[in-house]
Amino acid sequence: MVIGTKLRSLREEKGLSQGDIEKSTGLLRCYISRIENGHTIPSLETLERFAGALDVPLYKLFYSGDGEAPTPNLLRRKSMDELAEEPGEAGEEARFMLQLKNVVTRLGDPDRDVVLTLAKKLATR
Repeated sequence: MVIGTKLRSLREEKGLSQGDIEKSTGLLRCYISRIENGHTIPSLETLERFAGALDVPLYKLFYSGDGEAPTPNLLRRKSMDELAEEPGEAGEEARFMLQLKNVVTRLGDPDRDVVLTLAKKLATR
């Protein structure tokens, strides 16, 4: 499967033009054409932009079957509540994250923006 062909077929299924994709992604129409015709291989970031513009999950750009992609080897993840019940550092971090979630949900939009901006700055350090 060539990714450009898949992108074109998804775009046409949605009834979108290359111009529509250009407006939603910020990518130039000539670049979109080059990808769809197989002259350029897009980066993962570009594929994420396409998926957003086409309103499909990223895996749909690679999966050609019907319905959801099978995931037979994935293990079930524990919920945050289940992790919070565990002893040790993992449980402590999960309990902290649950407390933080409760506080953030009670904040108004301006205060939430301040807290999230602070968190982003701390995460980049």
